[in-house]
Amino acid sequence: MKAIVYKKYGQPEVLTFEEIAKPTVKENEILIKVHAASVTPLDWHMLTGTPYIARLMAGLLKPKRKVLGTDVAGQVEAVGENIKQFQPGDEVFGLSFYNGAFAEYLCVPKSQLQLVLKPTNISFEDAAATPYAGYTALLCLRDLGCLQPGQKVLINGASGGTGTFAVQIAKSFGAEVTGVCSTRNLERVSSIGADEVIDYTKDDFSQNTGAYDLIFDVVRKRTFSECKDALKPQGIYVTTEFSPALVLQSQWASMTGDKKLVPLPMRRPTQQDFLDLKELLETGKMSSVIDRRFPLEDVPDALRYIGKGHARGKIIITI
Repeated sequence: MKAIVYKKYGQPEVLTFEEIAKPTVKENEILIKVHAASVTPLDWHMLTGTPYIARLMAGLLKPKRKVLGTDVAGQVEAVGENIKQFQPGDEVFGLSFYNGAFAEYLCVPKSQLQLVLKPTNISFEDAAATPYAGYTALLCLRDLGCLQPGQKVLINGASGGTGTFAVQIAKSFGAEVTGVCSTRNLERVSSIGADEVIDYTKDDFSQNTGAYDLIFDVVRKRTFSECKDALKPQGIYVTTEFSPALVLQSQWASMTGDKKLVPLPMRRPTQQDFLDLKELLETGKMSSVIDRRFPLEDVPDALRYIGKGHARGKIIITI
């Protein structure tokens, strides 16, 4: 089978397009014929081996797994004898903690894969766009931000992969949503349901004193200290950034004030999380926003593009 392979950490130049052996399914594994994958920040961290804490999962000195790719959508080709939930022919999408989606086939132990049936009303590409970005948005808004109907939420970075899902998820919760993005993305963010859109090149949302119940900083461009005055009393600032120092800062903020700082925890999604994402897709309350599509052999170019930090939605790999 064809796959994108890497044998050492580095920039996209270390990736090669190769023919490798098609995997054979074992008793606890699922073999998926990959139809589409998407590029995520996880793929960048696994490629570069940064931050170094990523190497605890990926391999200390060199990658344990030779094929990148976490977001996947495709068709089950075979299952091991211990797998009862899925059967050959099922159309599925999910997140592989084992990597391996940038290939024609993905074979993963069920314990390393969060997988659900693909809604029949969406394409494989739309499904592949959802897992990591959709889950991150759901986690940060629902679980960390405790978002409630009628609350005012601001999404900083509303035009990117996670941000576009966040706008739609917040609207599905009955929130009043303000999206922050650049001038060229104003219309796009408005079209997916934002009640207000702020052009960060012209206006500074942090000056809107006491305006928001929840600020979700997807792009990690503003600090809690900068955003604190824009929160209402008991307001929550959620960021996709994580560091030990930020955890300490969040504890201090809780001890010294009524506004919370919540960094993104290292938590795996549950089956119910993915069933919730599936329902949002099936009901049309959420849909993927795709910026660009790349063929499998052009994964290095896709990673270079996402590394620039200006993606307008999701980057899809078609296989």
